[in-house]
Amino acid sequence: MGGLSSADAAQLQAHLQHAVTACSERCLWQSAKWAAELLNSLPGVSDSLNQSDTEVDSPMSDGTQSTPPKLKISVDPVQTQLEAKELPRYLLAKSFFDCREFDRCAAVFLPGSLPKGAVGSNLPQPNRRSSAGKGKARMSTPIKVKSYEESLSGISHKSLFLALYAKYISGEKRKDEDSEMILGPADGGVTSNKELNGLTSILEGILSNLHANNANGGGWLEYLYGIVLAKNKNEELAKTWLIKSVHLYPYNWGAWEELCNLLGTIEQLQQVTEQLPQNIMTYIFHIYASQSLFQVTDQVHNQLTSIQSIFPSSAFLKTQRALLFYHSKDFEESESIFSELLTSYPHRIDSVDVYSNILYVMSLRPKLAFLAHTSTLTDKFRPETCIVVGNYYSLLSQHEKAVIYFRRALTLDRTFTSAWTLMGHEYVEMKNSHAAIESYRRAVESNRRDYRAWYGLGQTYEVLEMFSYALWYYQRAAGLRPYDAKMWQAVGQCFAKVGKLGNALRAYKRALIAGSFNDGSASSFGNSQGGEFGVGHLGGGVLDPETLYQVASIYERLDQKEESAAYMELVLAQEEGPQADDEDGIFAGSSVQGVGVTPTTSKARMWLARYEFARGEYQRSMELANELCQDGVEVEDAKALVRDIRARVEADAG
Repeated sequence: MGGLSSADAAQLQAHLQHAVTACSERCLWQSAKWAAELLNSLPGVSDSLNQSDTEVDSPMSDGTQSTPPKLKISVDPVQTQLEAKELPRYLLAKSFFDCREFDRCAAVFLPGSLPKGAVGSNLPQPNRRSSAGKGKARMSTPIKVKSYEESLSGISHKSLFLALYAKYISGEKRKDEDSEMILGPADGGVTSNKELNGLTSILEGILSNLHANNANGGGWLEYLYGIVLAKNKNEELAKTWLIKSVHLYPYNWGAWEELCNLLGTIEQLQQVTEQLPQNIMTYIFHIYASQSLFQVTDQVHNQLTSIQSIFPSSAFLKTQRALLFYHSKDFEESESIFSELLTSYPHRIDSVDVYSNILYVMSLRPKLAFLAHTSTLTDKFRPETCIVVGNYYSLLSQHEKAVIYFRRALTLDRTFTSAWTLMGHEYVEMKNSHAAIESYRRAVESNRRDYRAWYGLGQTYEVLEMFSYALWYYQRAAGLRPYDAKMWQAVGQCFAKVGKLGNALRAYKRALIAGSFNDGSASSFGNSQGGEFGVGHLGGGVLDPETLYQVASIYERLDQKEESAAYMELVLAQEEGPQADDEDGIFAGSSVQGVGVTPTTSKARMWLARYEFARGEYQRSMELANELCQDGVEVEDAKALVRDIRARVEADAG
């Protein structure tokens, strides 16, 4: 995607301006903010707006009236007439919504409480009071729903959306109030949004009637129906309606976010992409969804570079770039982008929780303290701010205080996934396994793509020595992060503990492959899919000595000493790096360094020394044992082996 022509840029500007207004009118504040930020990242937008405000007779004018770009959006004259007729009531309802009086907002247009229909169906509910009344009960619910829908027929779609959305938000607010304390007895799946059933019945009926008359809800009612279906776990149908919504009105970013939340794999993203409209919003969505699914590829980076040529100053797109580097564990590059964003937008709170995670991993305590201070000054009651402060206390090893702030973040927003995950980490540090497991479970319920929560569940169950459970969770984490060596190491370790040595070997070798991708030496391997490899497929870049040692140990348990010895030799080779055996000069001038002498390489050297001694290769065994004596690791065992070698050599000579 190259740069836009002036006509296309003007059209895009008009669409974004309309989106800000349309979303604001329906109290979709986050979507309005997103569109406004994107609008202002278009080059020359502020200049064109100022020029359009300049009067013709002004000395600053060139004598020609600057007209705003025309917007090509179909307008329904019936809806326009209804909106004009009910404008005073709409303004009253919106003022109630802005004051967070959601029930009062809904009551302006909705005639009483919503009907309690079945979820996703207009079928009647059986009468539980008596069998004699069953016949009447079967007819009561459809008539009630139908009459309710008829009472809404004279309301514009905009006002109807606002009223039904207010009812939905009211139900969510009441659900949080009923849940009471975080991780309390009423928290989790015990409480639910009691408005969902009625909203489902009404929206289903309204949209069915519109479809029968070859009409639609302008993309807004379809969007709300998709949200309600997703909350009721009817995800496939929710996808269908959200796709309809973005076809009808593609500039509502909230619909794209909800659609992304329903995607669990890159295959699902590819299936959905085929059904989406071909426009710039789909392009942005594909980048956002790919990042959310940890697809850190050159293709995604190139797509992001292309779209940034259109919106060069977009903070949202810069954040996506930083997140891509974060997922690939390039923390320095990601931190640099977030630091630049903080300098350019010091009052922007969005995604600072991820920035604090990076500073925590890099142990940059002064920067994390500064970020916590500036975020608190901006808004101390944002979940992101609480995450930043919690991470700061965690870095200070004050885990109780960290938990307090993570709980505060969840009190503000119970769907804030990273807060659940980080609170689970803190409970692990505090040795509270039950609370850690519950926190991680809530994280994966909120976001199935949170590999850190899956990995945390695996770690916690492994500590409890419930290895079958741990293995299942580790495999879920590895499925989400197939190129993360740490995930496959954990899978291999659990397979070894449950006695499945063949599976353990495959997992450890997959970890070696994943590690090679991170080190930029993927060419060392003959296959990137992680099948069964011999030692000849390994080498080139620096590999993880501990993983190699575990592979060698498993071969020893399988009584395959030759393979085990070959991997032990590979462990030793990592001390000096790829230059050690680089006869062809492939790694000439390479910055890749060896790991040096480590406890793992010393254990491998000791194993090889004993192995060579058992084979009668006394000279090689003596060399390895003497190296151990010089390294200062395993010294006593090495000295004992030297004495045994000398005694055996003398006995053979005598």
